[in-house]
Formats: sequence, structure tokens, C-alpha cells
Amino acid sequence: MSANPIKRTTPLLTSIAAACVLAACGGNSDNSPTASNPPTTTPTVSGVVAAAGFVPGNTSGNPTIKAGYYAGATVCVDANGNGKCDASEVTATTDSNGHFSLQTSATGQLIADVSTKATNTATGAAVPSHMILRASAAQITDQGATSVVISPMSSEVQRLVEANGTTYAAEKANLATRMSTPALGASSVTVSAADVLADVNKLSGAEQQAVLFEENQLANRYTYATTKLDRGDLFPDNLAVPGGDPSLVSATGVSAATVVKPTVSQAPVTFAQAQQAAFNVEGIPRYDNVFVIMLENHSVGPTPGTPGILDSTNAPFINQFLTANNQFTTYYSTGNPSEPNYTALGGADDWGIVDDNWWGCGAGTSGTNAPTDKPFAGGTASDGQPLVAVGALPPQDTAHLTAVTSVACMTPGAIANHNVSAPSLFTLLSQAGMTWRSYSESMNPGQDPRSDSIADAAISDTFKGPGGSGTAFTVPGALYKTKHHPGMAYQQTRNLPEFYADNRTIFGTQYTAADWAKSTAYKVPTGFNFDQFSTDLALGDVGNVNFIMPDQCDDMHGTGSDPSCSGGSTQIVQRSDDYVRQVVAKIQASPLWTNKQRKVAIVVMFDEGEGSSTSCCGWNPVTSNVNQAPLTFANGKFTPTTTTLYNAGNHGHGNSIFGVATNQANANVVDSDEYSHFSLVRTLQDMFQIADPAQPQTYLARAKYTESFIASNILNLPELAGSADTHLDSVRPMNHAYITPATYTQKLNPVDVTSTSLASRKAGPDATQANVWALAK
Repeated sequence: MSANPIKRTTPLLTSIAAACVLAACGGNSDNSPTASNPPTTTPTVSGVVAAAGFVPGNTSGNPTIKAGYYAGATVCVDANGNGKCDASEVTATTDSNGHFSLQTSATGQLIADVSTKATNTATGAAVPSHMILRASAAQITDQGATSVVISPMSSEVQRLVEANGTTYAAEKANLATRMSTPALGASSVTVSAADVLADVNKLSGAEQQAVLFEENQLANRYTYATTKLDRGDLFPDNLAVPGGDPSLVSATGVSAATVVKPTVSQAPVTFAQAQQAAFNVEGIPRYDNVFVIMLENHSVGPTPGTPGILDSTNAPFINQFLTANNQFTTYYSTGNPSEPNYTALGGADDWGIVDDNWWGCGAGTSGTNAPTDKPFAGGTASDGQPLVAVGALPPQDTAHLTAVTSVACMTPGAIANHNVSAPSLFTLLSQAGMTWRSYSESMNPGQDPRSDSIADAAISDTFKGPGGSGTAFTVPGALYKTKHHPGMAYQQTRNLPEFYADNRTIFGTQYTAADWAKSTAYKVPTGFNFDQFSTDLALGDVGNVNFIMPDQCDDMHGTGSDPSCSGGSTQIVQRSDDYVRQVVAKIQASPLWTNKQRKVAIVVMFDEGEGSSTSCCGWNPVTSNVNQAPLTFANGKFTPTTTTLYNAGNHGHGNSIFGVATNQANANVVDSDEYSHFSLVRTLQDMFQIADPAQPQTYLARAKYTESFIASNILNLPELAGSADTHLDSVRPMNHAYITPATYTQKLNPVDVTSTSLASRKAGPDATQANVWALAK
């Protein structure tokens, strides 16, 4: 079933008049009017509507979010629980300080209708989209009828009460626990039960910053909830309905073999349901932090020259991680080699890239596609890491950038443009006031993160873990590669103010901080932290989304002369497996993971499957002869965008490993439906509510390509016109709402179906329909 089901949708209807009596805000217990006992007056409830305002431009890696109020908001008692201030309901308007005073005998919750005519005093700007906030009658009693604070936090407490069937006191305490954890660089943040619903303008220091960061994200959610209510969305979302997508039942252009009649009917969303749905977009619940550990070049089963991973004695931890937690067993990459896969993970398309060339390859030095990177003056990251000054471009040599001098790279039109102008996960998170991090092992200290690492003969050490040779080896070139960074190809990502602060370091297995301090390849900055990852976990300074890229020895790729780092060897599998163990242990020992009021997930995945390049979820404009980039949305419709630069592409690649551990859900969930890198991008957009299912154009590139979207736009998608199976080519959130029909055979890549992998795990559709990401109850 969809995660986070609604257990109670009826608002708690408690008399404000009764609350006022408890708070001594007017009237007395004797209702007989006399000269000394005048008639009881209409109860008054008053307070403020508090706001958080995101201000773009912070270069430290953490956003600037200011405290303020909503001026010009309408406040009323929502007597019928419809989320609206009806004509029959008494209203008040907040003043320039967000203050309201309302006289009414009505019963129900207080709501603040924050329209686009209102102003957020934190930013001084008009509110960009309609939002409805609320405060329960229990909160009025608790805070006192003259001191009510309506805010995203007050809305969240009541939403949780309705979702979990609990009480105001319980959810207020849970929210205080959730907020009392290291955050934004403060090793200790305590948000008291009294402060969790207080006016954020009256808080200070780390406590205020933690609450503001949370309130900004909650405001994004409640704005989306209001959008759903205003336009009358059906509940639940189409791609969250158990059984299948209701829009496909009578749709043309969809394979009849894959259509499943939904088992749950939809109805127009109610106010309470809209607020729940905003935290469970397409059946994907909200998470606070996701850590994605990226590995390389190994498939589920063995392929010629490469050992497989599933059931391998060389990868005991990864196999334990998979079996003890959750798996997606039919997950596909986009192509081969690495770069198109990482690029797809960053923005839901490989953009025609079929090689590992540098991110400016094919872009030219002038014109539309040319890099627009600016020099960076240096600074300090939020965790104190010194950031070095860099030029507009990193060193232009083959030691730092792959194929930088090749004729094809330097000739626009001769190869796919590698400098992608489209938005990415990183830009969407940044624009929403959320955070991201990339943690890369073995970057040269003080280097420009846009360039590959280079050899350094001054640094030498022995790999002492599994598969080690006992011999010291100097640092080889290419331990850190920009091709393994999901955001590097995206121009808008590299132009983000926080880009340099968000490219961070992580501990290694062979070369220690003391080793790296001997560097001669780069000047080591004073106070340089060789393991920001461990520091950030302790300080709560990680991102909402975190990509962890081990170096090319610890990710199973291989480089240099160390036998433990030989690509395709059993030693490198052993080495990588142990590194994953260490990283997972660090995360699971952190206060973020152990705080069960927070939602944290760890993904262990591989960039590609080492199968043939003929499987799921790819697109090759060369063979379809259309040279077509993803669709352009304008004037309410999608149209093809043709470019001579998009002249390559991928058909997809093999089935690969994808495991998930969360600090929330029951383990041992196995989802065998087909997913891809594009599905993961859609899932992350839903998880952090940076897209809207009712507006496909808000999803990045091919993340919008659901089966319904393909059927509706087939004339604009010639690369799919010959598809015999829209189910196979479609992208859906990784929620297992879809049930594979018993009569349907999933199209697995034969190269990957071996006796040690999928052949023994594919006996038809899953016996149960469980969501890997579902929250524990």
C-alpha cells in the first residue's frame, strides 16, 4: 500500500470558546448578567502567523533562511474543516507584524489563508503561491488564546496527529525530538517542547536556524498541498494507486499486456488529504537525508572477466546489506561507460553522452553550449573547510581532464555536447532552500573539484584491508574522476553559489590525512579537512541528498599498479566491499540515523550493469535517425527540440545492484518491477517535493516519461514509436504501486540472467506489494 496512509481525516473540533475559558481570555462561569457581572463577550483568539524566507546566494553550502511573518494573510476558524475561510466565517487580516485578532464563537481549527496578495516579511516579497496553514484547538489551549502561533510547524503537528491517530501532546513531543539533533554545523541543537511551536522570530542561534530550515521545507510542502486542494486533484495520485495507474485503463497506445485495473478508487482530495498527500507524493514519503553510495562496473552475476556481486564471497558485506535490508532486483542503468550513468543520475538523461570525456567536451569555446563558469575567489564551507580560489576553468591538460585536447572534443557538432544546460537535482534542491553534498574520496587537497586528481610521488602508503599486498604504492593519477560526479556535466550546477562548498572530502582506505599532508601536487590549505564526511555527520551538516563517490580503487573500477586496485580482480571487490562497510557503519552510528523521528536512507548502487547495451530504459537517436533532444514545454504543450549536437545516445544497459536501508521501514522488502536511473531521479524529486505529478514539465528530462506520458506524447517521441512495450520504456516512482500481471513476462537482459542472479528470483510478480521507502508504524 502507499506509504503513510491517512488514519484520521476528521479535524479535531474543539471549542475555541472552551479554550478561551481555560486560558481566562474573557467571560466567567456565571452566565447571569448583572451590573457587576456584564454579559459574556464573544471570545477572542489572537496571535501571529510566522514565516521563514529563503534568501539565495549563500556560498557556504547551507542556505540563508530568515525569520519573518506573513502580512496580509486571512485568519479564520475553519468550522467545517474544508481548509477555506467561507463567507459565513468571521475573518481577520494579519498586520505588518503578522499579528491577528479574531472574535468568534465558532468551533474548529484556526487556519491562515496566505494568498499571493500577502507578503513574507522575511524576504520583503509577495508570497509566490497560495498556502494554507493551521493550528489545532489543542494548540490554542496549550499556548493560550492570546498567544497562538500559526506556522508550518503548527500545521505539521496537526497533520501528524491525523496521520498517526495520536494526540497533540505526543506529536508536539515527537517534533521536538526530531528537531533536537546536530544540524547545519551545530553539534548540539536542543529544541524544547515549548519552542517547537513558538514564534521562530523570538528564537535565536542554532535553535532558530534549525527551526527555520525545517519551516522552509514544510512551507514548500504546505504550498503544494494547497495547490492540490485548489485545483481539485484526485486522491491518491495516479502513480500511487495500488494496482496500477487509473489513467491507463482506457488509454490508447499502451500495451494491453501491462494494464492493471486499480484496486483503489479515487475521489477529489479533501483539505486533510491534501496535506497528507504533500508528504507522500506518488507514494514516496518525505525523507530528511538520503546517502547514495556509488560503485562501479560490476553486475548482479559474473560476466567475462568480471566477478559478479550477488552471493559472492568476495562481497560479504554488500550481500549482507542486501539481504538484511531491501532490494530493487530489476534496476537498469542507461549505458556504458560511466559518465552517461552519473549524468543520468544527476538530471534524468544521459544527453547523448557515450564516453567518459571531460564535461566541456563538444561544447566549444563560444556559442550557446560553451562553458560559462566564473572564477571563484575562495572562501569557507559551512563545516569550516577552507575553499581555494580557482579560475574560470581548471587546468586544460589531459592529466586533469580526460580527452580535453581531442579533435572531437574541440569540434562542436562532432560529438555530443557534454556541457548540459538543463536543470538538475542539485539546482532544484538549491532553489528550494535545501542542501546537497558530494563526498569524493582521494581528491588532491586544495584542487579544483572540476578536474581529475593527479599522481603525487610524495605520497605513499600500503592498503591494509582485504586483498592488500603489503606493499606501499604512491598515489596514482585518476583516483578522483569528474566523470563519477552526478552534477559535473550540468552548467547550472557548476554555477551554483554553493558548488565549491558542496564538493566535499571523505576518508580513504589507503592514504591517510598524514599521507595527504605531504602533498606536492597541490598546496595543502591551512586547516584542510581530509574527512569532511565524518565531521559533517557529527555536526548534522550533511545534505538532504548526498552522493558518496569512493575513489577508483574503492569503487571497484581500478587504476594504478596496486594489485588490490586492479579492475575486474577479486581483490578490488573485497576492497570495495570493506569500504562500503565502513561508510555504512559511519552513517548508522550518526545521531541523524539514530533519531527515529528523522527519516534517513542509505542506497548502495552501481553505475552500470556490465551487460549488453540492449536493455531497458535507453534512447539512441542515431539508430532512430531523429537527432532529437528531450521535449520542450511551451505554451501548454510538449514539442520536439532538434539539434545536430544531440547525435549519440544509449539503448540502456544491464541489470544492476540496488539496495536500500532506512532507519524507518521493515526490512526484507524486494521489489522486482522495472526501474532505472530515471526512476531514481523521479523518486528523489517526489521524496523532496521538487516536482508536481500534475505538471510533467516539472520533472527532469526523462523522469517525466511515465507510461501515461509516453502514450499521450507518442507522436513527439519518435524514439519510442516502435516500442512494443510502453511499460518497459516508462519511468515510474520506485513505490511498487504497480503490480506486474501474472500473464506478463518482464523483459530482462539475458546477459544478466544467470544462475546466481535473477533467474532464481523471477518466478512471476512479487507475492506482496510492499513499498521499500514506506515509513514504519
